[in-house]
Amino acid sequence: MAVDYIPFRFPGIDSVRCAFQTRCGGAGGEGPFGGANISHDVGDAPDTVAENRRLLMAGLGVDSWCELKQVHGDVLVFDPSSVPPDAPGTTEADGAATDEPGRVLVIKTADCQPILLAHAGGGHIAALHAGWRGNRMGFVQTGVARFCERYGLDPADVRAVRGPSLGPAMAEFVNFSMEWGPDWTRWHDAAARTMDLWSLTRHQLMQAGLSEGSIFGLDLCTHTLEGMFFSYRRENRCGRQASLIWITAE
Repeated sequence: MAVDYIPFRFPGIDSVRCAFQTRCGGAGGEGPFGGANISHDVGDAPDTVAENRRLLMAGLGVDSWCELKQVHGDVLVFDPSSVPPDAPGTTEADGAATDEPGRVLVIKTADCQPILLAHAGGGHIAALHAGWRGNRMGFVQTGVARFCERYGLDPADVRAVRGPSLGPAMAEFVNFSMEWGPDWTRWHDAAARTMDLWSLTRHQLMQAGLSEGSIFGLDLCTHTLEGMFFSYRRENRCGRQASLIWITAE
């Protein structure tokens, strides 16, 4: 069964493709990994994970992807190596960038924010994994800065899209004062004890130099849309969905 995904295109950047996978379809059965889990790191059957990866690649028309071992840090790597469907990523980082056509960058999530970046010229892309710790440590800003510095880009010419992730009504932090603190009250709903991470990420992208009109978002809450996405907050033990970006080889 094919693996379902949501395509996205940056306006005016015809050479760049983006896709946000859902949990629908795939080779999985019922339970916490039911559907199309693509992570080898969560306890799912390796053969099922590999088949889901092959199905997703086939649906997207790509034959490989570059996956990271995400650790909730602030490391950005360039031109990561491709990973076969039957193996997990081993490079510890939470962001990747490339200027090589056909090199598919992948971010795995189950509530965290996948942030995909593309330069207006269509020749440079990046992918960031930002959980709340990534927001807290400023990885959104430093990731954009390193991406632009490496390739000599103006951040004003960078476009960004934030994929499905934990929505404002579901991002609960009962220990806000310890985990965040007073500098973050602008995005904190004290009564509900929640954080608007979507708005925070938009603010941080603008701090990094992107214009407001260059920032896009898929406002789909992974926690709320149970049949569509895996959610760690909702299920604790669950699969992961992939967010992908690549420059076409044509």
